[in-house]
Amino acid sequence: MRVSDEELVRLMAADNEKAFQILYNRYWDKLLIRAYSILKAHELAEEVVQDSFINLWKKRHTITIKHTFNTYISAVVKYEVLRKLAKQPTTLYMEDIAVVAIHDHSTQNRLDFDDLHAQIEQTVKVLPDKCQLVFRLSREEGLTAKQISDALQISPKTVEAHITKALKTLRVSLGSFFM
Repeated sequence: MRVSDEELVRLMAADNEKAFQILYNRYWDKLLIRAYSILKAHELAEEVVQDSFINLWKKRHTITIKHTFNTYISAVVKYEVLRKLAKQPTTLYMEDIAVVAIHDHSTQNRLDFDDLHAQIEQTVKVLPDKCQLVFRLSREEGLTAKQISDALQISPKTVEAHITKALKTLRVSLGSFFM
């Protein structure tokens, strides 16, 4: 007989390691697939799911599940994925700029490139949190508007609005850089 998730959560809260192990085995594959679909890196996806379960065990005495365990653990993994993405270094939109710097290795060009990179990073950091996250997911992680809207559970139009706002802010901020 299959024990319900709710019963397993109750047992886990009473320090039952076997209940935790059953939940872990029941949800591991599904959560790994979900994390991988966004991160596109197997090691990172495994790390996210592992961290999610470690945090679940650490908070087993205090967690409150308002809906189902599936909903709860899926949300935990989603936020771990977003945290992981937010910590990733600037890559994709800087690669476009780096191509220009690669062709000329002069010290002045390198300094200009570093200044430009710093200006972009500074500008992105002052964007509103959601706008910054959407922009980084789009430009640094290379996610499509659809992938971002699925991950953040917002409409694709909202994603496009955030990207438009970020690009407009960057254009204004970087305008003096190119004069």
